[in-house]
Amino acid sequence: MLKIINGGIETVVEDWPGRIGYLDNGMSSSGAFDNVALGLANVLVGNQPGEAGIEIAGGYFQAEFETDAVISVTGTDMKPTLNNQPIPLWESIKVNKGDVIKFSHFAEFGFRAYIGVAGGIDVPLVLGSKSTCLFGSYGGYEGRKLQKDDVLKFGKPSKDLDSLKGRKLKPEAIPEYSREWVLRAIPGPNTSPDYLTKEGMDYLFANSHKVQLNSNRSAVRLAEASELSFARPDGGVAGSHPSNVLDHAYAIRGSLNICGNTPILLIADGPTLGGYMSALHVINADLWKIGQGTPGRDFIKFVFCTQEEAVEARKQQREWLSEKSLA
Repeated sequence: MLKIINGGIETVVEDWPGRIGYLDNGMSSSGAFDNVALGLANVLVGNQPGEAGIEIAGGYFQAEFETDAVISVTGTDMKPTLNNQPIPLWESIKVNKGDVIKFSHFAEFGFRAYIGVAGGIDVPLVLGSKSTCLFGSYGGYEGRKLQKDDVLKFGKPSKDLDSLKGRKLKPEAIPEYSREWVLRAIPGPNTSPDYLTKEGMDYLFANSHKVQLNSNRSAVRLAEASELSFARPDGGVAGSHPSNVLDHAYAIRGSLNICGNTPILLIADGPTLGGYMSALHVINADLWKIGQGTPGRDFIKFVFCTQEEAVEARKQQREWLSEKSLA
């Protein structure tokens, strides 16, 4: 078990792929914002890559172990310590009852850290997932962020703890973090020539877009695209601005919503439908990068991708998030 001393800025329980199959009921998928960091954290401690772990956004999380365990820490380097001594990232370590783990804040690159625990986090399944949906207040630990005095239970490890400690990733398996996050994307469903001009789509792909401060697990808002050119003068019966459309389903996770002149990436807890156009879609294999983009600091760059390339990238990621990545 793990007793929370300080929940930090935003710490939640998340699994992957989250709560699938309920978009038509208005329920988003939720799930880890960075499924690669979660997946590798799980592989290191002998779990399936989609098992529930702890997602720490921003930092300042602190907790005490009430049982022996094997854990791993991945993601941005928040300078984690165990009993005030530094611990390594991207490898599994043994912890003992009474040990205290503590995190500082996000590093120069990246924004979220993850804790994987041998056996996973033991919280109830809600519609097939352990993930927290903050905007619906369900799933995870009581449907909310972790806070002081919460106690998380662990599941049963896949192996003896001593056999799981000391596992490391191959150097090439550790993801590279950056100030500019390159996201492969497929145009549509609301694209040129009907909604944006060719020049408008070129603008989205040719420029870097800064991640704005008012971003969260529902949406990552990008800098206003003042030079974005639309293919129609207005939204017709849907509204006065050409970004307006009659309400339709959003292809979350990864849809680039255009709200006025502001591009907004709809992700984990994003809305399932609305009245704005969606110009492109980030491929599944690159969704993890959105979760590491730091609000107010980092940039997003879209590059064109075909459906065939997207399928192949997803297959490659499945290989990445497996024991083949262990040293």
